[in-house]
Amino acid sequence: MKTRAIISLLAVWMLASCTGGYSFTGASIPPGAKTISVATFPNFAPTVNPQLSKMLTEELTMMFSSQTSLDVMSTEGGDLHVEGEIVGYDTRAAALSSNDEVSMNRLTVTIKVRFTNNIDPEANFEQQFSRYRDYAASLDFSAVENSLLDEIVTELCEDIFNKAVVNW
Repeated sequence: MKTRAIISLLAVWMLASCTGGYSFTGASIPPGAKTISVATFPNFAPTVNPQLSKMLTEELTMMFSSQTSLDVMSTEGGDLHVEGEIVGYDTRAAALSSNDEVSMNRLTVTIKVRFTNNIDPEANFEQQFSRYRDYAASLDFSAVENSLLDEIVTELCEDIFNKAVVNW
């Protein structure tokens, strides 16, 4: 019984004293990285949703803040840095009904991301990410746009987060 208590205390002490970069979210932060900067994603898509840039930047900032121990800085200067731009925002027909009428539409958002790891430059990347959501063509796009965007933005931010610090 006493041995079990000592082993438990040692295990807790070892976990508490670890200075490595692992978090329980699966993020693998390089040792020495203390900050991340997230720049505002400007919107260069041919069709512009005025809220999308702010939504994307805030969600990404919140994700790094809540799922890592990194201090989040705005614009630039972090040990890790994320920047990019929105390059696509469009809605198109996605499916036809049996009488050749559009039954489903698809909203697609595409972003270009540059990730800089000033601690480990081999982890740097530049990549496009794209996500979409289908919705019934009978629905008014303006009535469903915000809920579709909420889902798309969350998935895009998860893609960036995973690529940057989960090493998938």
